[in-house]
Amino acid sequence: MSWQERITIRPEVRSGKPCVRGTRITVYDVLEYLAGGMSEDQLLSDFPALTRDDIRAVLAFAATRERRWSQPPAA
Repeated sequence: MSWQERITIRPEVRSGKPCVRGTRITVYDVLEYLAGGMSEDQLLSDFPALTRDDIRAVLAFAATRERRWSQPPAA
C-alpha cells in the first residue's frame, strides 16, 4: 500500500487540501489529532470512515512531504 492509493488532492474538496480518499478528512486534521495526543483507536472511533491503513497513509504522505522540504535545492 502506498499513500498515493489513499490520499487525494481535488480542488473541489476542502479547497484542494490533501484528504483521505472518499472523505473530507484532511491529512492536516489527522496529524493535528495525533500530535494532540489522540490515539489511533480514539481517532478511528471518532471518525468511523477512517481505517488504520488511512492513518498510515497520512503519516507516509507527511514523511514524503517533509523529505522533499528538507532536501537542499539542486544547484
